[in-house]
Amino acid sequence: MKSFLKKFWYAANGIRFCFRDQINFRIHILVALMVVAAGVSLEVSRYEWLILILWIILVLSAEMINTAIELLTDKISPEWNEVAGKIKDIAAGAVFLAVIGAVSSGLIIFLPRLWHCFYPG
Repeated sequence: MKSFLKKFWYAANGIRFCFRDQINFRIHILVALMVVAAGVSLEVSRYEWLILILWIILVLSAEMINTAIELLTDKISPEWNEVAGKIKDIAAGAVFLAVIGAVSSGLIIFLPRLWHCFYPG
């Protein structure tokens, strides 16, 4: 049982590291909190919450995987080389795609509600 619980401890350490040392992770957390606040304020449906939560988790997970790939690449290849640069760019691109999906879904969910707030009727 201790071994099982240690795995959660290690995972929590990874999240703490990203929050403490990665500005992009903190930005994603801030945006996620803003999305949650907007969802509460605009009373999104249960299914819309599922979509929002999935995108939030996907973006945060992609950012953490990107961080892990960058750290590993820097450890394996501390000096600059073209392949290491491509690896890091690909990992960053994965985060960017997740963000595009999240923003697109957020717009689909929130724009009609915001439109109705400003132009009722």
